[in-house]
Amino acid sequence: VFQYLFVSECHFINGTEKVTFVERHFYNRQEFVTFDSDVGRFEGFTFLGDRWAQYWNSNPEWMEYKRGQVDNYCRHNYPIIAPFAVERR
Repeated sequence: VFQYLFVSECHFINGTEKVTFVERHFYNRQEFVTFDSDVGRFEGFTFLGDRWAQYWNSNPEWMEYKRGQVDNYCRHNYPIIAPFAVERR
């Protein structure tokens, strides 16, 4: 049985002052490609991941969309996430 999974994560440091969007792709429980908004591009860890990363990085519209996820996905959802993740200690 083959499995494909991707996970989108937001890393908040000092509220919304420093935000990082990370997208990780897994195939058969092995991470093969990741996107980090601090780096600004996809990076592959396997032969398949390198191929996917090259393909995605070559599309400027797709890359601009992924870089914009920090604002569209992370900062937009911060007021919803904050009461559960930040204020509870």
